[in-house]
Formats: sequence, C-alpha cells, structure tokens
Amino acid sequence: MTRFPALGQLGFVLPAERAVRAQAYEAGGTTGSRGRAWRTSGAGPNASVTQNLGTIRTRARGAVRNDPWAKKAIAGLVANAIGTGIVPHPMHPDLDVRTALKELWSDWVPEADADGLLDFYGLQTLAARSLFTDGEVLNRTRPRRPERGLCVPLQVQLFEADHLPANLNQMLPNGGEIVSGVEFDRDGDRVAYHLHRRHPGEAGRATTQAGTVRVPAAEIQHVFEPVRPGAVRGCSALATVLLRLHTLDSFDDAVLVRQEVANLFAGFITRPAPTSVKLDTLTGQPVEFDGDGTALTSMEPGSLQELLPGEEVQFAEPPGAGTDYGPFMRQQLMAAAASVGLPYEVLTGDLRDVSDRALRVILGEFRRQLEQLQWNVFIHQYCRPVWAAWTDAVALSGVLPMPNYYRDRRLYLRVRWVPQGWPYINPLQDVQAQRIAIRAGLASRSATILAQGEDPETTDAEYAADFERADRLGLVFDSDPRMRDSAGNVTDTQEHTNDES
Repeated sequence: MTRFPALGQLGFVLPAERAVRAQAYEAGGTTGSRGRAWRTSGAGPNASVTQNLGTIRTRARGAVRNDPWAKKAIAGLVANAIGTGIVPHPMHPDLDVRTALKELWSDWVPEADADGLLDFYGLQTLAARSLFTDGEVLNRTRPRRPERGLCVPLQVQLFEADHLPANLNQMLPNGGEIVSGVEFDRDGDRVAYHLHRRHPGEAGRATTQAGTVRVPAAEIQHVFEPVRPGAVRGCSALATVLLRLHTLDSFDDAVLVRQEVANLFAGFITRPAPTSVKLDTLTGQPVEFDGDGTALTSMEPGSLQELLPGEEVQFAEPPGAGTDYGPFMRQQLMAAAASVGLPYEVLTGDLRDVSDRALRVILGEFRRQLEQLQWNVFIHQYCRPVWAAWTDAVALSGVLPMPNYYRDRRLYLRVRWVPQGWPYINPLQDVQAQRIAIRAGLASRSATILAQGEDPETTDAEYAADFERADRLGLVFDSDPRMRDSAGNVTDTQEHTNDES
C-alpha cells in the first residue's frame, strides 16, 4: 500500500513505503551497483577483532621488520608518545614526603625491569611499541623478596599479547566467563588473566607445562585502546593500512626492478646480415667468447670506435619510473599516514611547500591526538597502576616512614604524570608567548614548566642555588631579575644597594 493512492490511480509509478524509508540515507541502501556490492560485517566488538587477531598481529610485525614506512610510522608514534619517558610528580601536601618519594623513585627506576634490560622509562618505550604494533601489551607487577637488595621490593615485567590466548572462551560454574583469555566474574569485573607460561611462537624452547596459568587481574596491566564499548582486546594501529602498504611495497619493488633491468643494456650493435666469422666491432678481430658463449665486447671512456661497413650502434633508452610515480607514491603515503594518525610530513620528512604556520597546524592536531592517547590510555592503564603498586610496596617494606598510610593512601596515590615537553617550533616566538601569558596571568610558571616536561620544584631549587652561588662569587648575569631588567639594564634595587655599599 502506497502513501499516495490517488497518484497511483492516475498511472504514476510510486516506490513502496519501505523502499522510501530505506533510501533515506545512501549508506543504508542495498540496491544499485554501489550499494549491492557493499559487504560489511556485523560482528561484535570482540568477534570483529579476535577472529583474525593473530594474522593481523604477525603481519604488522612483519611490516615493521621489512617495510620502511611501517617501521617509520611506529617509530614516530612511539617517539612522540613517550619520548624520554612519562615522569611522575607526587602531589602529596607535605613537601618532605614529596621530596622523599621523588628521590626513592629515581633510585628505583634503574631497577624496575624484571628482565634487567631497561629502566622504567625504557619499559614505557617498549610497551608503547608493542601497543602500536600489536594493539595491546601486558605488564605484570612482581613483588620481590627483601634479600634481592632492591631499593623497593617490586619489579615490573612486560609480555607480548601472544601470551593471552584470543581463542580461550568459556562459561564458568560460578557464573563468570572467560572472554579471549580474560576472566570476568558474574558482575562483569575483570578478576584474572589466563596466560601462557612461554611465548607460543618461541620454537625450540622446552616448556614443562602446557596450557595457561591464572594470574589475578590486580597484578596485570592490560594496555590497549578500546575502540568500541565492551572491547576486551586491542588491534594494531597498522591494521587499516597493512594491505595498502604491502601492495605499495610490491609496486615500488617492481618499479625498482624494472629500472635495474632496463639499465643493464648500454647499447645494441646492429648489422645488415650475419657473416661467416664474427668480428669484434671494436677491434676488427674475431670475437672472443666466455664460458657460456657470450660475446665479449667492451668500450673505454672517451674512445672513438670505427665500425665495420653496415654496422651501427643504437644506445638503449631505458624507460623511466613515469611522471606520475612521485605523485602516486605521495598520495598513497598520505593515506597510510592518515590511517595510523601520523602526519605525512612526519612520516616521510617531506616538508616541500609547507610553511611554518601550516606546520604549526599540522603538529598541533597531531599532538592533540597523541595527548589523548597518552592520558586516556597509556597513563591511565599503565603508569597509574604501577605507581599504586610501587607506593604499596614502599609502605609494606618500610623503606620510607609512611604513618597512617592506609588511612591516607589517596594522598600518596595523587601523582601528576608529565610527558616529555614538545620541542619549540620557533623558540624565540614560543618563549615570548609563554612569557606574555605568564605576565598576563593566563598561565602559571609551574604549568609552563610542567608543559616542558620539567619539575617546577626542582627548577626553582636549581634557580635558587644558582642565585646563591652567583652572590657568593660576586657574579651578575642578565638572567638575574634582581640585578637586571628584561632589557639588561641595572634595576633600581641594585642601584640602591650599590649606593648603600
């Protein structure tokens, strides 16, 4: 039944009401050449990832090993997300407690790695590399015995996501459920991780026990970026571009091989008809042959050679890569860079026709995306739980006097994680802008120093020490606001002090 029966009676052909509703959005259409050929998946947030998770992960690792653009993309993301490390700044109200925590943390950082290869900030780099390449990474906090001699009896250990079987799914008698190796209780809370004792891909390494071991969720930090509500596992940042990069690499190799083969031919000697005895066109003597019957003919630089009657030389003109090779590669790399969230200019280093203002816009957008991942994923899922486990270990071991720790535990857990500051694009303009913002009351010195990845308290202490040393040695610098103004002139206070002396 149509909505306009009168028009139908007059002979007009009207679509059915259901068809009218279906075509309200082109994306919902299932007719026509484009809509009919469009096939999508209705898989849930976990089924869509885990059904091919192993294949995606191994291909991503293979691309990073063999494809220069994939390697550069991951390296660029890791370098900008972590840099030299995301550093904690305790926010306990007591200055002495903050200072003691900072000093003890600095002592623990080199001892943090259970494998003894990296410090804690190196572990951050390794974790971020696995996060971007594999889509997820596992970290385990491991309490240690006092006889180990660690300043804090705690270490952390990273595991690749292969230790967590994606195909382990089952219902439990207590009403809980295991989803892709992660165990949930009946309330939906994560309670444990079922991990392989050894990496499944380590061929040749003996293992005493097969299967998995159940590890309490309190000891595991599962770092991944959930892209859909209810997601349990993460997917590689390269997933949407792996096929494109593989095809592009094959195309680039084909162009390279074509150029290599084409340039093997320097020229061709033609003659009207074969002779009974083959003569060398350069020497006029019988041609010499090598072991496989190939004629040996060569030229020397700057030589003029007389050819035999009827012979001529035609020099090879190998085909070039094509005038559209550069634009084509640029367009494909732009798509690849957009897929992984990395600016094309950062991925390739190609800054042609990019002004400093345009570069500010490009880097500003990129940095905002990375800051989102730093704070919402990496700091929240990795750094914050490690700090909590570390402060608990400090309190339990008695390394620092922490009276009423369990009553005031939240005071010790308050910490500000500070990533490495972004480098200046235009140092003079950027510093002047910061100075104006501070003087106008739009920003504080502490916030500005923190934005550069530094500790305001440490900076002020160093500043005071510099002043004290300069006064003791009788040194005067333009950087001392007590002595000089911003133009380098002696201040009124200093002139008054000199007059009194």
